[in-house]
Amino acid sequence: MKLNSLPSVGGLQLYQEFWGRPGSKPWTLATTTTLSLFLGFGALFLARSYLSTGRNPEEEAPSPESDHPVLKTHSTTRPYKTKYAEYSSIRTFYHPHAHAEKSQAIADLPLLVFIHGLGGSLPQFAPLLGSLVNIAPCFGLDLPGHGMSAFSPQNYDAYEIAAFCELWQTAIREVCEEHAHKRVLFIGHSMGCSIAALLATNPSFPLEVVGFVGICPKATPPSPSEAASARRFLSLPDPVLNVLRMLDRRGGVNSKSVERMAGKAAGVDLRRLQLAFNKSFKTPVWKRSALGCLPLYDPARKAIAGLPGREVWARIRVPLFLIAGEADTVTKPAEVAKIVSFLQESAAHNTKDATTAEQPLNTTDSIPDDTPTPGKPSQESSNDSTADERKFGTLPSTTETSSHNSKVVKTAILPSPAAHALMYDHSTYRTVAGLIEDFLARYVSPQLSLGWQLQQLTTSGKWDVKNLEKWKKVLPVSGAIGHPPEQGIFRALKTLREQDEIHTPSVFLKEWRDKIFAVIDISHDSPVYDTASLEKGGIQYHKFPTVSKVPPTIVEVADFIALVDRLRLEQQSPGSNGEGKNIGVHCHYGYNRTGFFICCYLIERCGYRAQDALDEFAAQKPPGIKHEHFIDTLFMRYHVGLKKAPTLVGAAMDDKTRSMAGTGVESVASTDS
Repeated sequence: MKLNSLPSVGGLQLYQEFWGRPGSKPWTLATTTTLSLFLGFGALFLARSYLSTGRNPEEEAPSPESDHPVLKTHSTTRPYKTKYAEYSSIRTFYHPHAHAEKSQAIADLPLLVFIHGLGGSLPQFAPLLGSLVNIAPCFGLDLPGHGMSAFSPQNYDAYEIAAFCELWQTAIREVCEEHAHKRVLFIGHSMGCSIAALLATNPSFPLEVVGFVGICPKATPPSPSEAASARRFLSLPDPVLNVLRMLDRRGGVNSKSVERMAGKAAGVDLRRLQLAFNKSFKTPVWKRSALGCLPLYDPARKAIAGLPGREVWARIRVPLFLIAGEADTVTKPAEVAKIVSFLQESAAHNTKDATTAEQPLNTTDSIPDDTPTPGKPSQESSNDSTADERKFGTLPSTTETSSHNSKVVKTAILPSPAAHALMYDHSTYRTVAGLIEDFLARYVSPQLSLGWQLQQLTTSGKWDVKNLEKWKKVLPVSGAIGHPPEQGIFRALKTLREQDEIHTPSVFLKEWRDKIFAVIDISHDSPVYDTASLEKGGIQYHKFPTVSKVPPTIVEVADFIALVDRLRLEQQSPGSNGEGKNIGVHCHYGYNRTGFFICCYLIERCGYRAQDALDEFAAQKPPGIKHEHFIDTLFMRYHVGLKKAPTLVGAAMDDKTRSMAGTGVESVASTDS
């Protein structure tokens, strides 16, 4: 039976089983009728029970397609043609390095390729991209039927692992030809690690692979019995699988479906996000993609196709960094140990001296040269915990192994509650980003250090703030903004400047580390200071890019408020060392966008009126918001009682609407369109 025909055939079989075939005996028909009624009422009860569970507004999941600004600005939709299929509409992301045109060394940096897993999508990488786009060009796509890519084609062959690898190879080749990249580095998650391993060991891959970061990798494919059981389960008709998945999501943010990926200790923000990801992954895509992961086995029980295993992982010959979460039940940390053992066994087979080389080494002991350089952090700095790590206790257990095949194998196991969602979990993603940045700079290329790049641009005079003289005249740090007045919530900053004598990270930390808990950078461009130094000094850094000269959108304001809410909650938790500290916010000068966001928070969370919020900001950061259209937008959005009338065109306007339009008066009785 062909897989493509399963849904229709399954439906016919169910119909025949319930109602009997032509010529059935009456008692058989009666029995099947009774059974069908029983099952029908059972299904109705389950559906009613599921649908009647009250939906808490706080549990409403945000759409995963409400993109991070980095993704929204740098994504396109394009077709790809491979030997397996023609994919008509694939969401493709490419972010060049902001300073590629200023330095040839930066232009020659490897392309970071982000490969998501089964049911995943690019938004899951968004928290990491917020940091990594500053150090190298970045590329990724949503697999067909995942994220914002179309479910096209729908034939099963197009969703096999080999087909996905061919799609990735085609997409990478095209983007590298278009932007003149010669080297790539893979960053995969879950199934994406398996795809990356296949690409990295493919002799026909058209580009040089210089490194590989695997987050929550899978070491081996399902066994013959597991694959057979999975195939039987996936042969069920789509409607049946839909019901089973719906029941698995029963409980919403507290469902087994969510806890399986996010972990039982996950916070409500992560649970909402995971629920949104789970709901967006449709059953027909899940079915095809899951079947594509299953290998076939020959009489010798050798796996053919599907997810790779020992033979592929043992051939990795590039610096390899494997990251896992202690509480991950989908791809357990033991998978990391298996992959390391594959490499060690291969090394032992290939060299007589492997015994010495294979011994696990402490990370700090494995660095041959402890002299600090711009591209290579010192031992002390590399092992300092960041602000985020001190709060959440997520400083990972890290080991390092040399092998004959791979130049270095580095592993990190983040302690519980880190689970399968650790790369987009608020409590762990910044630790993961920091680990990746350190690995890239230390073991792939010193030029992948943001510190090295900033030094290169500084010495060449090609990196600095816009309009330096104007920037120097701006107040570096405002007074405390918000209630209570003596403490406040925010500090409005101007952007820090690495080579400045006063408003530079090293001086800023000495003066403000005991008063500022976190810095939110809302500028659109890459920062002109080393953000890692803030983290090392104990101040969290969050990139939240927005466009200058334009008032932030309603969605951006909502996201900003959610971020600040989360940071304030962190400040109150035991061991955070954040009590009584402020949250710093900066764009370029710290007036318009910064003031707008802060005023919105004061209005929505602290009960300020619009004018009071503007006055408060202006008092602490004179002269306050400068752009009139920002102020107008703020009043328009927060005008008490104002409800916009629907926009009607031509004949659709009735007499009352025409009258209001003619007088320029907006309806206060109609609902907002």
